[in-house]
Amino acid sequence: MAMTNPTVESLLRHAECRYTLVVKTAKRARQLVAGDQPLITTKETKPVSIAIEEINRGLIDHDVPQDEL
Repeated sequence: MAMTNPTVESLLRHAECRYTLVVKTAKRARQLVAGDQPLITTKETKPVSIAIEEINRGLIDHDVPQDEL
């Protein structure tokens, strides 16, 4: 997967802003590094690439704490 595919604009459909997108990606990548299984079948091996693909497919949900609403 190239850095331009998926585009940041298409990924932003799954997050409120770029910051949230980065946090969501980083949290999921850390989970994968810690041993969680990917939610998709992919040829990618890098945790960040897998996390981005999972977010792009809408499989990762970001929980906003109630005190931040």
